[in-house]
Amino acid sequence: MRLDSVFNGRSPVFSFEFFPPRSDEAERSMFESIAQLRELEPTFVSVTYGAGGSTRTRTIDLVTRIHRELDIQPVAHFTCVGASVPELRANLDAMRDAGIDNILALRGDPPQGEEVFTPAADGLSHGSELIKLIHDSYDACVGGACYPETHIESRSMDDELRYTKLKEEAGASFLITQLFFDNRAYFDFVSRARAAGVTVPIIPGIMPITNVTQIKRFTSKIGATIPPALMDALVSRQDDPDAVLQLGVAWSTLQCSELLGGGAPGVHFYTLNRSPATRAILSALRAAQPWERVR
Repeated sequence: MRLDSVFNGRSPVFSFEFFPPRSDEAERSMFESIAQLRELEPTFVSVTYGAGGSTRTRTIDLVTRIHRELDIQPVAHFTCVGASVPELRANLDAMRDAGIDNILALRGDPPQGEEVFTPAADGLSHGSELIKLIHDSYDACVGGACYPETHIESRSMDDELRYTKLKEEAGASFLITQLFFDNRAYFDFVSRARAAGVTVPIIPGIMPITNVTQIKRFTSKIGATIPPALMDALVSRQDDPDAVLQLGVAWSTLQCSELLGGGAPGVHFYTLNRSPATRAILSALRAAQPWERVR
């Protein structure tokens, strides 16, 4: 099922993101997490490429297995990192042959230890180029990423909006945002993107906070901000993991409720390969149905 058929505006899209585990035991644990989330009827599950494209083969294998064994629509992340165009095409051919017809196309981060992204010989430099390659050559639904607080390499929000528009023009059918914790960033970005001519669905990406040190590291790396009041509350609880988890679930639930009530087409959860926090949040959302306020 191509995902461009599900963005109909009648009901929100919920999805979960996982990263490829590096061992068989971790893979079993990940599939258990997916199975636990399955009862919440996600629209799709996506699997990342790992840092620097280092888990390319495992990603394709996992997405193929999800497609084959679980009653959940898989989406494969796909990046330009370290691959020539012929190599990209070979991997796309493998996904096509496995029946994978939904791809999230990204430029990708520089490999570990490198500060600047350098395209491979005969490779691609931008996510929009990869989107165009897939859109023009394969019968697949392609999504892209966008950045409400701007990508760390963008010089301004105007540049960010221009890059976002290029992705739609290249063939992206939907966009998923980088994680954020202040909904004003999302609503302001969507408003400006619409004014710039972006028409495709823009799905907010939400990461439930479960560990203070971890979320500080993540946000520092990608340039996302944590509201001061939330940071103060997290720091005051950082020696109590259960209290941090409870606060993280509560904050994300409030975030998602406001987003859906404000017209967001759904929510994409960055799960960190765990299910309890996401299960609690989505269960509460399905019970409250805040998207009904839009009608």
